[in-house]
Amino acid sequence: MLTEAVIGRPDPRLRQWVDRYLGYREDAPVPLVRREVAGAFVVLILGWGDPLDVTDPRAPGEGAYAANAFLAGPFDGWCATRTAGTGTGVQVLLTAPAARRLLGLPLAELTNRAVPLDAVAGWLARLRDELAGEPGWPERFARLDAALAARLAATAPLDPHLAAAWRRLDGSGGAVGVTTLAGELGWSRRHLSVRFRREFGLPPKTVARLLRFERAYASLGRTLLTAAAAVPDDTGWAERAARWGYYDQSHLIREFREFAGATPAALTAPGSHSSNPA
Repeated sequence: MLTEAVIGRPDPRLRQWVDRYLGYREDAPVPLVRREVAGAFVVLILGWGDPLDVTDPRAPGEGAYAANAFLAGPFDGWCATRTAGTGTGVQVLLTAPAARRLLGLPLAELTNRAVPLDAVAGWLARLRDELAGEPGWPERFARLDAALAARLAATAPLDPHLAAAWRRLDGSGGAVGVTTLAGELGWSRRHLSVRFRREFGLPPKTVARLLRFERAYASLGRTLLTAAAAVPDDTGWAERAARWGYYDQSHLIREFREFAGATPAALTAPGSHSSNPA
């Protein structure tokens, strides 16, 4: 179980790239298995202590095993983590543009994969060791600020067309169509899809679905809080589907099964062990 969680706010100059840092310590005396939902983001774990396994049920060979520091995603399906013992580290959620800029590699190389840091980014592996040697969370967050700022200064900016495409999709919550998006950029639909998938790991249509799902999933977290407070919520799933931008309730449930491995009702049930990316 999570025994310590400390939120760190990055330097203001980094806010467009990184929303927050999460320092954690987790003790699991018996194996703990969690379902991790899909997302158009990249998860960076800079950890030390006991390792964990990350597995994709669709492709077990693409996971990371006995790793305490790794990069994961983007994922267009749910995966699972299994841990035991004591793990300590910092989690950073990166948007696809932030990860593309910081890592200096096309995210197609990470799609639906969890990769140990040593295999993909030696500077991050060294950073993990430096964080482990710091005396406390403020010092670790300050070192993260310095390392990420230095990395951004040393890497080339994103293609402005792709950066604009991401901002448009994200700003609309995935509501803008791919044909419309391509027309706004002056590209063909095919050219946009090929470039977008290579650089950001997933095609724009899938990213649009995931952006909508992420917002729906985050709203589901508020439903959980309402239930915990014993406040009645009479809103039906059909109404929620419309509110979250889905065509109907069946569409909502299919998306949740694909991206979270369970229906919204199951995720709000007591004892659910899915992780929330928000």
